Order: sequence, then C-alpha cells, then structure tokens
Amino acid sequence: MTEEAKIENPIASLGGKASSEKLTPEERKERARRAADARWQKEGKSVPKATHEGVMNIGDSEIPCFVLENGERVLSTRGVMKSLGRRWRGRKYPGTELPVFLEAKNLKPFISNDLEAVLSVIEFRTPHGARAEGFKAKLLPLLCETYLRARDANALAPAQIPVAVKADILMRGLAHVGIIALVDEATGYQEVRDRFALQAILDRFLRKEFAAWAKRFPDEFYKEIFRLRGWEWRGMKINRPQCVANYTKDLVYARLAPGVLEELETRNPKDDRGYRVAKHHQWLTEDVGHPALAQHLYAIIGLMRLADSWSHLMRMADRAYPKRGHSIQLDLFGEEDFPSAHPR
Repeated sequence: MTEEAKIENPIASLGGKASSEKLTPEERKERARRAADARWQKEGKSVPKATHEGVMNIGDSEIPCFVLENGERVLSTRGVMKSLGRRWRGRKYPGTELPVFLEAKNLKPFISNDLEAVLSVIEFRTPHGARAEGFKAKLLPLLCETYLRARDANALAPAQIPVAVKADILMRGLAHVGIIALVDEATGYQEVRDRFALQAILDRFLRKEFAAWAKRFPDEFYKEIFRLRGWEWRGMKINRPQCVANYTKDLVYARLAPGVLEELETRNPKDDRGYRVAKHHQWLTEDVGHPALAQHLYAIIGLMRLADSWSHLMRMADRAYPKRGHSIQLDLFGEEDFPSAHPR
C-alpha cells in the first residue's frame, strides 16, 4: 500500500501508526526519507542533496545553512525568516509570487534585480535524507539591503521597523565576518587557520607521550562484533582475528574527532613485525580524550545492540557518526564484502 493510500484509509493509517511506534528512531527517519523520495518521484522532481550542513551565527541569529552537491550554498527558509524576526506562515502570500518577507507593496520599489534573481525556493535533502527548502545564501544581504533602503526612504510601516533593525544587525555581522574572510583568502591564511584549528583539537585529545595501559574497551564491544559477524565467541583470552582491529579503528578512532586517527597512526606506528609499541587509547588525554572515547564507545555499543546484521550496524554508524571526509556507505556490498568496504 502506498503512503497516499494509507492517508486516505483511516484504518490503514491506524495500523501504520501502531507499526511506526515499534520502529527505532533510525528506522522512522528512513521510512520518512523513502516516503519523501516517493513523493518527489511522483511529482517528477530531481531534488539535490546537501553534502554539508551547519549553523551560521550572525549577531544574535542562528541560521541553518547547507552546501548542496552542486556546490550551491543555501540558507534554511525558516532560518532566514527567524533571523528577520518574522514568523513562518507558508512560502508565499496568496495573490503574490513574492516570498512572505517581501509581500508588502511598499517594499516593491526597493527590490533589486539581483534580489529578484535569487527569490526562487530551492528544495533539497539534508545529509540525513530529510526534506528541506531554502534560498541561495546570497539572498540574505540583498534582502537586508532592501529593508534598509526602504527605511532610509522613510517608506516602512511601523510594523516593519523591527525587521529593518534586524536587517541592520545582520548586515553589520556579515560585514565583520566578510572582512576577516577576505583578508584570510587574500593572504592564504585560511589554510593556516584550518591547520591551527585541527592542531588545537589534537592537542586536547592526544598526549605527547603514551601512558600506562588500562582497560578501556568493554568486553561487550568485542562480543557484539562476533555476534554481528556470525562468529563463535570463546572469551577475551582467545586471540581475535586481525580484522577486529580494523573494525575498531573504523567504528571508534576514525569517528572520534577530526584528524585523531591519522595522528595516532603517525605517533603510534607499526614496527617491521607489524606491532605497535602501545595501544592507540594510551595516547588519549585523561581530561578530554578518554571521556570522549568512553562516550563514543557506549554509543556504538548501543547501535550494536539494535543491529541485526553487520551491514545494518555500518549503515547506522555512518548516519549517526559519519567519518570526516568520507561519503556515507551505499548498500552496494554483500555481507561478506563489508570488511573490504571499511579498510584499515
């Protein structure tokens, strides 16, 4: 039965609701994503997907932002509205083709051609597959300029004055951020800045020298690996297959923080016989590294408990804790192919 049929049939809808309550949050998200894909396919739409997402802080405003797979920078529609102090009530006002934040007739003389060119709403999927919509990022300064030009011409209604105040704050914030970005780009400092930011993370997570060994990985972590791979568990005293070390690096260290695994491989290399002088976790700091490791480990163990197969676990891990610089693993591999899909 299609999603549309379920909506039209109240009995089926009740059954679907009861079934939905048995699903995990990840399974509900996946169902919603498939339903959105089906609707878009029915409407004949080709919807781009965001590869990156974040929150842009300007003044006292927080605006969700995205970079689409074609490189387009997009701001959330609701985020733009909220940054202007406007309440969301639909994409367009009846009787006008303009978005709600430009529907007032007194603003029309101040709308530039550049602003008109970016007023089309962009539908897309977030990196997690949810349906979303927004505007090209360049809309925001052009929109603020419209309100400020109208204010300077004394053309605003009293109810529009607070919006102009918000626009003024946003423009000042954009100016401050913009000049820093321009200087960094002109001097090439943005590359140094990124290296400094990464180094700061590594300094907090990793020691200069490794510490004494202490047990950090619960037995359950390894027992769940054996269960999901379909191997017989004979206890911690039995040597584990070499691929278990690969799984540990993939599930834990590669997802702990950006650059941590690469730095660990540098500081804790293998010798000629393939052995390391210490365990990776012996390089983690007590105040940041070990608490982060413990928190991440138990989160991964939670996913392991929910998973009914190794591929199911890897899909959940890739969605919940994606590795920096890696794309989400597509379901192209069989159960036995997954070890090679996540190399050491």
